[in-house]
Amino acid sequence: MSNPKTQRRGPMGHGPGAMGAGEKAKDFKGTMKTLLSYLGKYRFAIILVVVFAIGSAAFSIIGPKLLGNATTEIFEGLIGKITGQGGIDFGVIGSTLIFLLFLYAVSAIFSFIQGILMTNVSQKVSYQLRKALSEKIHRIPMKYFDGKTHGEVLSRVTNDIDTLSQSLNQSMTQVITSITTVIGVLIMMFSISWLMTLVALLILPLSLFLVAGVVKKSQKYFQAQQEYLGHVNGQVEEVYGGHSIVRAFNREEEVVKEFNQYNNTLYESAWKSQFLSGMMMPIMTFIGNISYVIISILGGYLAVKQTITVGDIQSFIQYVRSFNQPIAQVAQVANMLQSTAAAAERVFEFLNEEEEDQTVANPVHIDNLEGNVTFDHVRFGYIPEKTIIHDFSAKIEQGQKIAIVGPTGAGKTTMIKLLMRFYDVTDGAILIDGHNVKDFNRSELRDMFGMVLQDTWLFNGSIMENIRYGRVEATDEEVIAAAKSAHAHHFIKTLPAGYQMELNEEASNVSQGQKQLLTIARAILADPKILILDEATSSVDTRTEVRIQKAMDNLMRGRTSFVIAHRLSTIRDADLILVMKDGDIVEQGNHEQLLEKNGFYAELYNSQFERKETA
Repeated sequence: MSNPKTQRRGPMGHGPGAMGAGEKAKDFKGTMKTLLSYLGKYRFAIILVVVFAIGSAAFSIIGPKLLGNATTEIFEGLIGKITGQGGIDFGVIGSTLIFLLFLYAVSAIFSFIQGILMTNVSQKVSYQLRKALSEKIHRIPMKYFDGKTHGEVLSRVTNDIDTLSQSLNQSMTQVITSITTVIGVLIMMFSISWLMTLVALLILPLSLFLVAGVVKKSQKYFQAQQEYLGHVNGQVEEVYGGHSIVRAFNREEEVVKEFNQYNNTLYESAWKSQFLSGMMMPIMTFIGNISYVIISILGGYLAVKQTITVGDIQSFIQYVRSFNQPIAQVAQVANMLQSTAAAAERVFEFLNEEEEDQTVANPVHIDNLEGNVTFDHVRFGYIPEKTIIHDFSAKIEQGQKIAIVGPTGAGKTTMIKLLMRFYDVTDGAILIDGHNVKDFNRSELRDMFGMVLQDTWLFNGSIMENIRYGRVEATDEEVIAAAKSAHAHHFIKTLPAGYQMELNEEASNVSQGQKQLLTIARAILADPKILILDEATSSVDTRTEVRIQKAMDNLMRGRTSFVIAHRLSTIRDADLILVMKDGDIVEQGNHEQLLEKNGFYAELYNSQFERKETA
């Protein structure tokens, strides 16, 4: 069993599930409905957002009418002064402008408040979704991650959630403000001139037609943009993690070529989506300018006929501008919603993935179990139509050391995955002290196991924290005692900060043998009833190998142990050796019994010694 950090595609591998740039969001309505259910938890805050957004828009809508009145007052005052029939009333104009400033100030304050409220809501939704994703990861079957790259999963938690957060924060307030503005402006326009309003509205269908076309065209590119962003992240993460291997095999050119393929696809979809999104404003500006020309001519005609005043023309032109602007904003929001739907769909797809049953009714508890294990005619295949373990039976008693041997692909690691219920058997049963593993809660079942794998997994943190990972409530003294039992205490004390030394992300500031001793100390601290050991001494020197072997002997004492054996010389003292070939146990017995049979095990064992002598 390899550790999750190292289970990744090779640097040249293409990620599964890559989609074409033309794929559209599968269920826009369903996705938005699900997203609204998350927003429903914050309905009071959203109601306040709506109130303040409407207030902000309403106060700003009154402004052009007041400004038009001031303009009319100035115009009529100038005409009166010229004709000698009056003058400009600066008192009326001054009070009008002061009231106008007050309205704009209130509008700005309301806008500021609704912005704060909406930011709070969008961040809380993002927090809830990230939390849900984090919890979901631990309930998804291992087979899901076997078919996905790290970058694809990571993209759901980072890029997609960020897109959701930004678009929610912008789009919701824009929609409310735009709708309020459109309705309010329409009322004000009709109050000035129904004829000019009808002329302005005749332009609207053209705007809507063009906007709808752009939105429809851009939807598929937003979906592709989000998808390929995940592929790019995955490829970069893999290559960065394995950059030494890439260089050792001179594969830099192929890696760059693969990256360029993903990056080009991302570029194409991102460029097209952003280009189409950017077309909104030029289209709306062009149509707006046409309407200004028509309205100015018509307004001048009506003013000459004294149907409306000069100030009304100015107000109406401002209202037309205000009318076109929210329509353009709605168009941008529609574009943004495509991006939101694409991101939300990927998040909800992940949250809707099939889950493992974590708990069972009336579960068996592990408190008084000893560690007897029975494999009863086990059958299994990673895919239903291809069985790789055909008929696996074995009976292991508490405290025995069981070695599982066989060539690569024989099914050794698969048996361990089944034992820990990373996968469930297709047929047959695995029993612990007579209880089917399916009768345990998964988390409690796995508390019975301790693991020391060939691929060591240590995290960025102190050595003390890494060992304590086996039992988080352990005291410092218990951690040190476990390190001593694992023959790790001596080398830890020689490190710069001892047990408080920080391991880097890849734990590359300690040697491979030292990492192995730390994982053994962690397993000793966990004090499991059943051990799973994947021999990891082939890449260390002889002296370190002896220390690791002694540490493993301390760990296995009194516990049922399953050892995946690569070098057969290390498991000659095993109580039972299971010899696997093509998914079946072809032989079983102790070392001497199997050599006497002169079968497949003897062939494997002798071939290793022949290679040594040849070397």
